[in-house]
Amino acid sequence: MSFDRLCMWTLGLCINILSLDEIKNDYEWTNLFCQWQLVVWGAPSLMDAGKRLLANALMDLSNQRFVLLSESCIPLFGFRTIYDYLMNSSTSFSDSFDDPGYDARGRYCPKMRPIIDITDWRKGSQWFEVHRELAIHIVSDTKYYPIVQHYCTSPCFAEEHFIPTFVHMMYPQLSSNSSITWVDWSRGGPHPRTFGPNDITEAFLNHMRFGSTCVYVGNISNMCFLFARKFHPSALKPLLLLLSPLLLGIDT
Repeated sequence: MSFDRLCMWTLGLCINILSLDEIKNDYEWTNLFCQWQLVVWGAPSLMDAGKRLLANALMDLSNQRFVLLSESCIPLFGFRTIYDYLMNSSTSFSDSFDDPGYDARGRYCPKMRPIIDITDWRKGSQWFEVHRELAIHIVSDTKYYPIVQHYCTSPCFAEEHFIPTFVHMMYPQLSSNSSITWVDWSRGGPHPRTFGPNDITEAFLNHMRFGSTCVYVGNISNMCFLFARKFHPSALKPLLLLLSPLLLGIDT
């Protein structure tokens, strides 16, 4: 197969990085997903793709944790630290919150009743981490997702609402209700701040890694995020200079 594949077999981690052309031209991937489909930002097809990725990953019984990241995400720690952090927790990491504003409850469609009431409508990040039990529930759902898929269309984004709403309604005990992906929304707007090469410093890296407080496995911790976004491709070189020791397993 032509796509890049990075595997850390000793940790049971495997990451597939695919481009659109590789999926279209690779018979094995085309056969796996039955028929390739162009994913459009803001359309239900984005959530469809996320469910397909989960379904495919679930076919390997050894896969116990599932993390969805964007191409602008970076790891904040080495593979061993990330692996231990996820595997030592009994819950998933998917945030879900009730926001009365236009970008949350304002996207709710009354036609979703009675299956989904506005009081249960939730918003969260489209980038999530779920364990196997919750992933199975998400993929196998046939009651709630068709409602979101049909009525949550632009300016409503299914990938920001289906999992947060579904988990809140059906399986709140399986999630920590928090994200492990750091983002900066301080500037407002539909997208978080994008960081370039001049933003990359050791102090900034440590701020993302240890600058927050959360509850992890019942204890207060300042290690709340394993990944971060949003980074411009031009930031790659300075990021590698700082992150290379971490990716080699030297977490300091």
